[in-house]
Amino acid sequence: MTDLDNWRKSSYSGGGDGNACVEVAPHPTHISVRDSKAPTRAVLTFPAAAFAGFLSGMKSPAWTRS
Repeated sequence: MTDLDNWRKSSYSGGGDGNACVEVAPHPTHISVRDSKAPTRAVLTFPAAAFAGFLSGMKSPAWTRS
């Protein structure tokens, strides 16, 4: 991935400089994910539909129970 990708972090990325999370860069066919603490290292790429399913699953009530 290049620096031209539109990388963004969650608003829940933590205190300080806010780099305790992952960043995502959406594309029409895939989503790129990288470690915000090491942005020049490896990037994982997922099909857009699979990533959407992952996010939907994370928002389900089963994940929000304490």
